[in-house]
Amino acid sequence: MSPKFLSICVYCGSRSGVDPTYEADAKAVGAMLAAQSWRLVYGAGDVGLMGAVANAAQSAGAATFGVIPEHLKKWEVGKTDLDTFIVTENMHERKKVMYMNADAIVVLPGGAGSLDEFFEILTWRQLGLHDKPIMVLNTNGYWDPLFALMDHVIDQGFAEASILDFVTSVPDVATLTTELKTQLDA
Repeated sequence: MSPKFLSICVYCGSRSGVDPTYEADAKAVGAMLAAQSWRLVYGAGDVGLMGAVANAAQSAGAATFGVIPEHLKKWEVGKTDLDTFIVTENMHERKKVMYMNADAIVVLPGGAGSLDEFFEILTWRQLGLHDKPIMVLNTNGYWDPLFALMDHVIDQGFAEASILDFVTSVPDVATLTTELKTQLDA
């Protein structure tokens, strides 16, 4: 896969969470995207981990592409100084535009919105609608309960074990970088 430039969609919280490492990793991801000359695609917020990853990416010179629904512009503090800032009518449209403009997906710590985004992109992959890499940055084991839930779903017969092949869990930003390069063949 060798497009002119690669775009990495980052799903993450509009809050920073209780562990300062979450924000530190978000900033490191933003800086890493710039160092790799990859574009950040994300939810266009300027708060929480969203703001941290975007501000770090911008500060380090990365191209930025943000998508926010009209009803969240105030709540998530729409970051209008991005290279591309798109306002959608609703969340469904937001997720579609983000997906369509990304070569890979990275999931950082987050809440219900990040889980919604993760499960939708995973379901699309399971259904064969895309083959984009899905990476989960498991900062300090934040996503361990998610993987335990996925194991439970498999154990209870609601999914094949192969669903785990669609997701790569990484413990740190250095491993994330290596895995993205490998899977994107960059």
